Amino acid sequence: MAIVLERSGVDGLSGAVDVLRDWQYEGAPIQLHPGDLGWFWRSGAEATAAAVRTWSRDEQILAVGLLDGPGLLRLTIAPDAHRDGELAQQLVDDVTEPERGVLPAGKVNIEAPMGALVQELLSEDGWNTDEPWAPLRRDLTEPVKDPGVRIEVIGPEEAHVFVAVHRAAWDGSKFTDERWHAMATGLPYADARCLVAYDDQGNAVAAVTVWSAGPGKPGLLEPMGVHREHRGHGYGRAISVASAAALQQLGSSSAIVCTPSANAGAVATYKSAGFQQLPEIQDQYRDAR
Repeated sequence: MAIVLERSGVDGLSGAVDVLRDWQYEGAPIQLHPGDLGWFWRSGAEATAAAVRTWSRDEQILAVGLLDGPGLLRLTIAPDAHRDGELAQQLVDDVTEPERGVLPAGKVNIEAPMGALVQELLSEDGWNTDEPWAPLRRDLTEPVKDPGVRIEVIGPEEAHVFVAVHRAAWDGSKFTDERWHAMATGLPYADARCLVAYDDQGNAVAAVTVWSAGPGKPGLLEPMGVHREHRGHGYGRAISVASAAALQQLGSSSAIVCTPSANAGAVATYKSAGFQQLPEIQDQYRDAR
């Protein structure tokens, strides 16, 4: 059977989320997580559907891609299809030709699982490697210690608190209460929690969203931020520890997070919270043609 490239449509998002959950396992290459779709869902279900691509053979999804910003395709592949030659060549053809509606003309980036055949074919086609990213992982088989600060799980009535901290943590953030509520209606959010850390004076100082992929599977932190007026006091470490505890309660086997290797402060924060750095990963990019 031929491999079919499709836009998922809103009705097809559940299928994409389900396979992303299935494809998470301990020891897997860092890859697209259902939480990545969940965080994108802040733009709404229709926008999320417009950004998702699937590749199927005989009605079985073999690869899922998320157009996560202009010219960036975050791609993951079924565990038993990483070395599937037909699929890899189809992926290369589809991302190389703008008229196929996957990536636009101009400079573009692809994130794919390390070791997948598609990476080798892209390199042979002249794609280069971009700046490295640092994945980090915390095992959740042992109890997680108290983070040392007050942590609250944020529901719809407190969404504005989470939004305010996020906007104060990320310069240029366009996150709003409406976007939080859109995210919370998304399918992946059934396995997610938004957490806020408070200091001794009751100020909201850090926030994170954690995403479970189901019991016994790695969970994801995306995103984590500390209020710009409260940095340097260990709140990043505290909220990261709280994230691990929340994912453990959701049944996750580990907590994973990824940050640019050049962001030494973020890497140090996660390490202080018990995360271990894994081998670096790199996107591949093609300059404008």
